[in-house]
Amino acid sequence: MLSRNNQLLLLKTFSIFSVVRGYNITVVVVAQYLASIFIFADDKRALDVVLDWRLFLLVISTSLAIASGYIINNFYDSEKDLINRPNKSILDRLVSRTTQFRIYFFLNFLSVALAWIVSWRAAVFFSIYIFALWFYSHKLKKYPIIGNVIATILVMIPFFGILIHFQNYSPAIFLHGAYLFLLLFIRELIKDLENLAGDLANNYQTIAVKYGMNTSKIILTSLIVLSWIPAYILVKDYHLGYMSYYFYLSCASGLVLAGWVWLASSTKSYRNIHNFLKLIIVLGVLSIALIDPKVVIHGKELIQQLPD
Repeated sequence: MLSRNNQLLLLKTFSIFSVVRGYNITVVVVAQYLASIFIFADDKRALDVVLDWRLFLLVISTSLAIASGYIINNFYDSEKDLINRPNKSILDRLVSRTTQFRIYFFLNFLSVALAWIVSWRAAVFFSIYIFALWFYSHKLKKYPIIGNVIATILVMIPFFGILIHFQNYSPAIFLHGAYLFLLLFIRELIKDLENLAGDLANNYQTIAVKYGMNTSKIILTSLIVLSWIPAYILVKDYHLGYMSYYFYLSCASGLVLAGWVWLASSTKSYRNIHNFLKLIIVLGVLSIALIDPKVVIHGKELIQQLPD
């Protein structure tokens, strides 16, 4: 049996993990490494990419910046989350706001310091990223469309940083990015529907609040159909190996998702839809490892020559 102090320490550890969304950060880390190995630096040996110390520091800096972003977002959303996620709010409040702010500033400092080891440009990049995360939580997230677009871009920015590191600007990478952008945008709109009660109570002017649920559902359906375009081009024009099956599954799931959205009417339904979409995104991250390793995508096909 754990002592009372140890139990409290364990609960506070879970609380911090909940505030910084440790599970989301884990997915981002895995996604960055898989994308680096199979997409951004697919002309290099996997071991060389994994042992790239600059990449490692960039990934750690990203994780720390995202964690601090969740802390500040949690601060501004505390009243809304009491309505939308009461159980999570209780867990999150086990750690005082003073402690959370100390952790927030420490994580930001450490993120920029590690990025500085890579280069001063990387440090500037993460400084701007950290400021953008704060400004989004403080101001932009309450505005319809703008808030959704900025939230989606902020999720994409860490991958842009890795892209700059490897200096690989092939069309296929931007098609992957376009598909991910649309999935994340859809996720933001579903979150708005899920959090409608809290948004209304706290005057968050989301699309669902300002223009109505039907408008949100029309936009959602349109985005699902639009996401099929980059998926089709990737499957048709690029050799993706077994990852092609992910796009088939994902597009078929889009039909299910669209129908489910139109039938949904309760917070629980939208939460289930949100979890379903998160599963699609996580499967997409894992399916990166299924890309044909014999193909290097740099805007054209490179056929490897095998020795006689």
